[in-house]
Amino acid sequence: MNMKKLPFLLLAILTLRCLKPISAACHVDDEAGLLAFKSGITADPSNKLSSWKPGTDCCAWTGINCLNNNRVTSLRLGGQPDQPNTFLSGKISPSLSKLKFLDGIYLQNLNLSGPFPDLLFGLPNLLFVYIEHTRLSGRIPDKIGNLTQLFSLSFYYNLFTGPIPSSISKLTRLSQLNLGGNLLTGSIPYGIKNLNSLNLFNLERNGLSGLIPDFFSSFSELRILRLSRNKFSGKIPASISALAPKLAYLELGHNALTGQIPDFLGNFKALDTLDLSYNGFSGIVPQRFVNLTKIFNLDLSHNYLTDPFPQLKVKGIESLDLSYNSFHLNQIPKWVTSSPIIYSLKLAKCGIKLKLEDWKPAETYFYDFIDLSENEITGSPIGLLNKTDFLVGFSAYGNKLKFNLESLRIVKTLKQLDLSRNLVFGKVPSGVSGLDRLNVSHNHLCGPIPATKFAASAFLGNDCLCGAPLAACK
Repeated sequence: MNMKKLPFLLLAILTLRCLKPISAACHVDDEAGLLAFKSGITADPSNKLSSWKPGTDCCAWTGINCLNNNRVTSLRLGGQPDQPNTFLSGKISPSLSKLKFLDGIYLQNLNLSGPFPDLLFGLPNLLFVYIEHTRLSGRIPDKIGNLTQLFSLSFYYNLFTGPIPSSISKLTRLSQLNLGGNLLTGSIPYGIKNLNSLNLFNLERNGLSGLIPDFFSSFSELRILRLSRNKFSGKIPASISALAPKLAYLELGHNALTGQIPDFLGNFKALDTLDLSYNGFSGIVPQRFVNLTKIFNLDLSHNYLTDPFPQLKVKGIESLDLSYNSFHLNQIPKWVTSSPIIYSLKLAKCGIKLKLEDWKPAETYFYDFIDLSENEITGSPIGLLNKTDFLVGFSAYGNKLKFNLESLRIVKTLKQLDLSRNLVFGKVPSGVSGLDRLNVSHNHLCGPIPATKFAASAFLGNDCLCGAPLAACK
């Protein structure tokens, strides 16, 4: 090779290497908007935003997705609900409106405060808003009706007050509307009937009142309806019957609803969960409930319902609560006893008369809550409770249970135990010290009380218990 040509060859190779394409950085407006958002964050204990550095490709930052020529299309940041050290704190910067290609905002389990984020009105491509479990407050503005392009709107668990703006009825493309867990008041705007693409409608845990509007005939796609824990009055509206083909969750508990449970609920063959608890319903449970073959969670507790209770034809039930009505069941229903998987059984004050050893459920392993209080139950729960590995709570106060408390196996998960007003004897085992709640008062227990955090009321009325918090042992 001609040695004079060698420097030119090396120069050509180096030039080609320098011309290799490098990954394009995100748009300057997107970077500026995101860095302004970061500047509004006052605490980031788990360093979620450590990758958000000027001059680096923001498409590679934590929580950012890009499409469309490297424009940011979604912002997704969240904390772990049970780990406060994963929560960002601060305010949502209005500079996010610079992200003109943003179609989704997902900010969940964060300590973000401030008013309704007006920046949403400056994002023409926005389709999905999930700002949940944060601390936004004030009123939801009337101009929310301008966000007509939205498919999903969720401000679940914030601190919004005032009424639901009637303009929300303009968001006719919504498939999900979730304003649950706020401090909203007033009635449900009747115009919401225009949102006929909804599959989820959630207003639970607010201070809403008045009648539940009779406008559900237009909601042919609705699968989840949650209106629990408000102040709604009146009857279940007749138009809810139109939801029978697809509705899986109907939750109306903790309101002031009255009247009879309508027969048409027996037509809801897709129903997984029905919660009518803590209302003023009276009369009988419709016999047509035998058609609810897919029901897994049924809560009719704390009403004024009377016998007879229908024999359901379910293949299994996960949770059942019929407590505090005027039922006289005599026995635990056969369809409960035969359930292959059941987590929670609450039949307090249901007129049950049995010897507990005679009840032989098909499955006990998965039980986490059992409440059989204020019945006429005799015998011992040991055979039942010592077969449960995940029990969290057992309540059977006001019965005639008779057994040695020391023979009870207290599993690690157990947090609540109420055996008051029975015929329990023996000593108080030291294992109760790990519970959150305990009541063994008014039994026949004797001996020194192990070291616990419970007040004297948990131990009063026994034969000869002694030691703190009662009188010292002699």
